[in-house]
Amino acid sequence: MQLLLLVDLEFDYINPYDSTSRINKVVVPEFIVQGILCFVNLIAGHWFIFFLSLPSLYYNVRSYSRREHLADVTEIYNKLNSEKKKLLFKVAYLVAVFVIAVELQADTFNAMWTRAMVRANMN
Repeated sequence: MQLLLLVDLEFDYINPYDSTSRINKVVVPEFIVQGILCFVNLIAGHWFIFFLSLPSLYYNVRSYSRREHLADVTEIYNKLNSEKKKLLFKVAYLVAVFVIAVELQADTFNAMWTRAMVRANMN
């Protein structure tokens, strides 16, 4: 959503105030959801996914603690290209983590299914 708002801002479909207010509304909930998912992976014992998610969590915590997480109306045009690049990298990173997590879950399910079929054939 943030990336779409920045593209709309770049092409003057939306004014800077509306764009920054919409971006700022979703930043903290995004950080919270990402933190919860990282914690759930830690508790569930999905170590590989937890360690893959850790750099993004660290970046979110660092930007929040330095107060760099909110978009500023007066600086939005100056930071437009760098913010778009950061968001594109973040989206690609999260998609990669998601694909790896799904693949690991599919492998786990496949192994469980194979064991169940072997047990069923033994009886």
